[in-house]
Amino acid sequence: MIEKKAQLPHIAGYKPCYRKLEAGKSYLWCSCGLSKTQPFCDKSHLGTDMKPVRYLAKQDGEEVLFCTCKQTSDSPFCDGTHNKLRDVYENDDPNNQINRNIPLIDHDENGKAMLGGGCYVSRVEQLILQEHTNLKIGAVISSQTGARYQSLFYAEICQGESPIISFGNRDLVIISTQGKGTITISGRDFPLEIQTGIYIRPQEAVSITNPGSTPITLYISVCPVAERPEFLPQMPVNFDDAYADRIAVIDTAKRQQTANRFFQILVNKRMGTQSVTQFIGEILFSKAFPHRHLYEESLVILSGDGYIWTETYKAKVSPGDVIFLPRKLIHSLQCTAPDGMLVVGVIYPGDNPSIDY
Repeated sequence: MIEKKAQLPHIAGYKPCYRKLEAGKSYLWCSCGLSKTQPFCDKSHLGTDMKPVRYLAKQDGEEVLFCTCKQTSDSPFCDGTHNKLRDVYENDDPNNQINRNIPLIDHDENGKAMLGGGCYVSRVEQLILQEHTNLKIGAVISSQTGARYQSLFYAEICQGESPIISFGNRDLVIISTQGKGTITISGRDFPLEIQTGIYIRPQEAVSITNPGSTPITLYISVCPVAERPEFLPQMPVNFDDAYADRIAVIDTAKRQQTANRFFQILVNKRMGTQSVTQFIGEILFSKAFPHRHLYEESLVILSGDGYIWTETYKAKVSPGDVIFLPRKLIHSLQCTAPDGMLVVGVIYPGDNPSIDY
């Protein structure tokens, strides 16, 4: 009789395994963590009560991240749990020999710092904005700047009611960074506060009323990618009552911990989005270990200074800056502020900002 092995599942690794699959092929994922052929089964589970999980690839070139920590709740795939298994987030030394050889790149006359691989930092104060009555708006991220999945627009609204904006059959996710007022979504009014996440569903339209003299500033993410907004002559009354919850405020009670870092989901599927997620994250004085994601990501620096690194360059980032990160690009965000850094991010397509590899 084979004796059962104890202390299962075993943590085989702290990063998922990236694989590109073949359509119709069956993959047998190791759930016990004892296999020597990770992430796949080699029958090491025999004698335990653990069984491998079979996954049938849906299409050629399907990209997946197989879990190696074996603690996932989404087997056989990574759900970010590996980031919670250690007390300290894996950091990188900015002063090691490799990093000392990575040059610092300056922002150009348009406020962009190009870091290679499609990654860049944009300083919105140098962005050329188009004026529409009391609204100024400009594209920070679009297909013109290399994005394939999401756009991001920066907007300033002076006193009064803004024009009515629509992006057609797309999801809109907004973060407000200055000023207070009212946001109207397809005929429904909501209070607009600083550092508030907002969701607008496809086919809905939006306008902002600013009662004060301080401009309201917004970062508007549009998924999938769009080149420009459409300005409507009148507000449609097509607010989707099936998803009435559209405002997300920062709440420390709702934040999730990944080692010694924290993040809070602001907008995701609970509001009715399909595959766009907005989150706010707190980063301590540190440099993250280089990693990558399967989703496209935009980051807005809300507070704190630091650097964004790729394998070829690094660039300084400050409050108000936007970072664009293409899929599968190796990168690292460094916080140099003693009090930490606060960022708001949008990932698309994706629903979990803690999944990296």
